[in-house]
Amino acid sequence: MDNREEVREFLTSRRAKITPDQAGLPSGTRRRVPGLRRSEVAALADMSVEYYSKLERGNLAGVSPAVLEALARALQLDDAERAHLLHLAQAADGSDALTRPRHRAATRQWTPHRSLQWTLDAITAGPAFVRNGRMDILAANQLFRAFYTDVYTTPGNQQNLARFTFLDPASRRFYPDWDAFADITVAIVRAEAGRNPHDKDLHDLVGELSTRSNAFRTRWGAHNVRHHGTGTKHFHHHAVGDLSLAFEGLEMAAAPGLTLTIYTPEPGSPSEEGLRLLATWAATRDIDATAPSSTS
Repeated sequence: MDNREEVREFLTSRRAKITPDQAGLPSGTRRRVPGLRRSEVAALADMSVEYYSKLERGNLAGVSPAVLEALARALQLDDAERAHLLHLAQAADGSDALTRPRHRAATRQWTPHRSLQWTLDAITAGPAFVRNGRMDILAANQLFRAFYTDVYTTPGNQQNLARFTFLDPASRRFYPDWDAFADITVAIVRAEAGRNPHDKDLHDLVGELSTRSNAFRTRWGAHNVRHHGTGTKHFHHHAVGDLSLAFEGLEMAAAPGLTLTIYTPEPGSPSEEGLRLLATWAATRDIDATAPSSTS
């Protein structure tokens, strides 16, 4: 991915999102651009218009942390956007050594330690899995495999949640609020692109989804990024119906770049009963799959 283009489009898109009112500036009546003008961002960041224009053209090489922080304040970046700006600056400097361990850990060839799989298998009350920033599923417990059965049964998904979301029609049934899931998915992948700009598998995934999905291509062009650590999501599973599940995403200290996510229902809720039914359904399917065929 072209770092200059990434920087230019990210800064331009962030500038366009801030209104003069949000920035504490007079709005005026003859504005030709959405959001702030370059001169207004420059003033808010206490730098010259010429210098800010140079940054927005994509040149972050050699920019100091103080300037990046001033830019982040002026553009009102959240934590995920600040981190993304820092990663883009590191890539511009060629100083992405900090991201390389993440890149190695995040490859599809990464194999979970036996103890990790034991840990996942010990989680029986909710779906649990490990993913990388490309949304590859790298390890999972039995309940997760039953929960995301469409991901595993459709070869084209390649056990990747981004492909499932944008290329598999089953995702629109499974995700009642499909647009929100699509937004989150792209924001996670976009953040990973900032952390690992030389990841060929990520380039290939973005190219494939951009070619095959207008919905992905539009969202990718928005340059939104986000941290995705906790919340509640709604699903519709074909075997047990509607489920409302809280989730927690935990960064794995032993494997930088990977996230362990656990979904759990509210105790005593219909969703808790639904997951119990799903666990029974999953166990029955496993028994059926491994039972020897009868002979006549």
